[in-house]
Amino acid sequence: MVQDIFRDSTIGQVINYISSGGIFPYTDQRPDFKVPSHFLHLASQRPSTVVSPDSDATMLCGDLEKCRGASTPGVQLTRESTLAVDLGVEMAEQIDVALRSDPYVVGWYGDDDQENPRNWSPAKRAFVAFSISLLTFSVYIGSAIYTPSIPGLMTDFNVSQTTATLGLTLYILAYGIGPMFLAPLQELPEIGRNPVYMATLFLFVVFQIPVAFARNISTVLAFRFLTGFVGSPVLATGGASVGDIYPMHQHAYVLGIWALGAIAGPITGPVMGGFAAQANGWRWPQYELIWIAGFALIFLTLLLPETYEPTILLKRAQRLRKLTGNQKLSSQSEKDKEGETLGAVMQEALIRPFILAKEPALMFANVYLGFVYAIFYLWFEAFPLVFTDIYNFNLGLSGLPFLAFAVSGSITYTVYVFYQKYHIAPRYAKAAAAGVDIAPEIRLEIGLTASIFIPTSVLIFGFTSKESIHWIVPIIGAALYLPDIYLTFQSILTYITSAYPTYDASVLACNDFFRSAIASVFPLFGRAFFVNLGLGPGSAILAGISFLLMPVFWSLWKWGHVLRRRSAYAASP
Repeated sequence: MVQDIFRDSTIGQVINYISSGGIFPYTDQRPDFKVPSHFLHLASQRPSTVVSPDSDATMLCGDLEKCRGASTPGVQLTRESTLAVDLGVEMAEQIDVALRSDPYVVGWYGDDDQENPRNWSPAKRAFVAFSISLLTFSVYIGSAIYTPSIPGLMTDFNVSQTTATLGLTLYILAYGIGPMFLAPLQELPEIGRNPVYMATLFLFVVFQIPVAFARNISTVLAFRFLTGFVGSPVLATGGASVGDIYPMHQHAYVLGIWALGAIAGPITGPVMGGFAAQANGWRWPQYELIWIAGFALIFLTLLLPETYEPTILLKRAQRLRKLTGNQKLSSQSEKDKEGETLGAVMQEALIRPFILAKEPALMFANVYLGFVYAIFYLWFEAFPLVFTDIYNFNLGLSGLPFLAFAVSGSITYTVYVFYQKYHIAPRYAKAAAAGVDIAPEIRLEIGLTASIFIPTSVLIFGFTSKESIHWIVPIIGAALYLPDIYLTFQSILTYITSAYPTYDASVLACNDFFRSAIASVFPLFGRAFFVNLGLGPGSAILAGISFLLMPVFWSLWKWGHVLRRRSAYAASP
């Protein structure tokens, strides 16, 4: 397993290519590999098969037309008889089926082909899922680890808090814009997921250096935007990478863990950055980000394998063409992409999300998740006001309340697993047995239920943040927000991809862009919002907005099927 993981990693691919398969070879690069016979029989370069009644010598037949018309004394060969001579009647029947479909398409060698990511061992799949989560964590932590640096930036560069906070805003905005340009590259089979992940992670590390050594605020802001942009692919497609390696019935559970890992980044950022900034100044949180991302770069370059099935099969087809000389062999993705240019792919990736954004269901999903996401980032402005100004926590301790999100997140995921196993799975199984489809709106139920946590959380936090009330109470109030953001994201993102299955990549890119754009603005006025209105009244306004959005959420759950019926893009009810 370890050798295969290393072979399929970025470094392993380079070594395999340089050694022409001599080091870390694939199955079809080993000396004992037997090429599937139907590939050889259809290779026009191969000699025709001629069988004589006086000889049992058999040659491979590459041109079926020649074989079909070949005649020897006493023997008239057809395709079926030729295959029967070489392979036996049973195998000939199997090959004949392949020939009637598309004999030149290179696929898996069998249901148990170990190069198929879905056939990897549980341990290998768990390791790869962990690796993708590490990559996601390394990028997501970059947003919040910056916040403890804001006071130091204000002092060193003599700028306002709003200007210093732009480093957070631009980072969030950039990782909403980045997937529009970078994620489509991962859908190109000739590129795949790994080259994009590793190239952008390398740039992510490099672009951190000017931030850490900046001599003016302009440098900080410019490179914060660039780091968010190049770090964005895994935030949009990390879930798809995990989905590459697990069967459909396990997706909800595994994607739930990946999402929990994604939330862990912003949660732990202020904790790690706070103590570093307090001890050594604003630059040290940026050094920490370089160390974290640098470790991830080395680890993943050595050990993260490619998971995208079209890319794996395309490379297999390339090796088989070289091995057999049969240039007609190709993967299905090569046939599907014939005549498609990179320009066309990018144009579609940039235009289609905005076309789909006009769909009422997607418009609500974008606005609602943007609002939920924005409140999450408002905590980074509210926590210093409460725990530093009211409860007199120092810069390091003021980040510790974020760990409450980790506790509530673990509980939420446990509830989510039971919900999937004992409520959703039986309903799908019953529908499958009856031969009927379940409406995608079923996925909205848990999100609608969880939406009550928004007003509950912000109201408890806002009205209990007082010197006369113990600091644990507002922490508990804030922690209650995690069930909402986690379950709402899982609910709505699953819904929109189920409702628009043909355009799932575009709807996710659209949602990522709009929610990041909305969330990026809130930290800029967050402090002024709470200072001018007060924590209680400010929280009441946020709770009021969430209450106003609940009926819209309920309407989508109730009448979403009507909207899909009227849509030119959604799946039929």
